[in-house]
Amino acid sequence: MPGKLKAILREKLTKKEISPVPSSFDMVGNIIIFSDFPKELAKKEKIIGNEILRNFKHFNSVFKKTKKYSGKFRTPKLKLLAGIDDKKTIHKENNVRVKLNVEKVYFSARLSEERKRIAKQIKNNETVLVMFSGAGIYPLVMAKNTNVKEIYGIEINPIAHKYALENVKLNKITNIKLFLGDVKKVLPKIKEKFDRIMMPLPKGAENFLGLALSKIKKNGIIHFYSFAGENNYGNIIKIINHECEKKKKKCRILNIVKCGQFSPRVFRVCVDFRVK
Repeated sequence: MPGKLKAILREKLTKKEISPVPSSFDMVGNIIIFSDFPKELAKKEKIIGNEILRNFKHFNSVFKKTKKYSGKFRTPKLKLLAGIDDKKTIHKENNVRVKLNVEKVYFSARLSEERKRIAKQIKNNETVLVMFSGAGIYPLVMAKNTNVKEIYGIEINPIAHKYALENVKLNKITNIKLFLGDVKKVLPKIKEKFDRIMMPLPKGAENFLGLALSKIKKNGIIHFYSFAGENNYGNIIKIINHECEKKKKKCRILNIVKCGQFSPRVFRVCVDFRVK
C-alpha cells in the first residue's frame, strides 16, 4: 500500500505537493499513523487522509504523530487527519489478535517479523520472560506459535497491562503470567529463572541488563534491544560485555539483527547472546 499512496493522490494534489508526501506509515489494525508529516502539507492533511480512506476501505482512521514516543510509558500524541476519532483497535499478526489504544500503549506493528524471528528460535518447554511486555504482543506471539512451557510478562504501564490481560483471554492463552509494575521492583520477587529473556524496551534497556543476567539460566539466551548506526554495534557489545563481567558471567554473541529504522542512519537492533 505505501507505494500506491502517491499514485492515488495525483488527482487531488499537484506534482510539487505530492513530492513530500510520506512514503512510510504504520498500519495498526484499522488505523493508519504517519510518524513524520511535512509542515508544508498542513492544509492538505484532510484531503490526503480522506483519499486514503476512500481507496482503502478496511481502514477507519488516519492519524499523524504530533509528539513522538515520550514520557514514562513511551507513548505518542496523535492528531486525527480523517475518519473516525477512535484510537482503539484490534491488530492482527502472527496468528494473534491484540486490542490496544494506539495513543495509550507503546506498540510497533513494524516489529511483526522480528517477533516471528524470536518465536522460531524457541525450543519446546522453555520458560520465557518478557521484560516490558506492553499489551502482550511478544508473549502472545510466542504462546500461539511455539510449544513454550510458560511466559512471564512485566509491564509498568497500567493501561497496557489491562489490555494484555484482555488479550490473553481474547486469544484463549493459558500459559502466560502477567505482572504490573516496575521491572526493578517486580522481577526480584519472582523466584523463577528463565531459559530466554526478551528486553524490547524502546530506550534504556541497558539499565535493566544486570537484572536480566541475574534471572537467566545457564546457557540461556537474552534478546537485547538498542539503537545504533548502521554496522556500528561496538558500543552495544561493550555494554553487554561490561555487564556480563560485573555479574561474572561468560556471554557469547550469537547474532545482531537490524529490526527497524529509528531515524536516518540509526537503526533498532537486537543482539541475541548466550549466557554461560
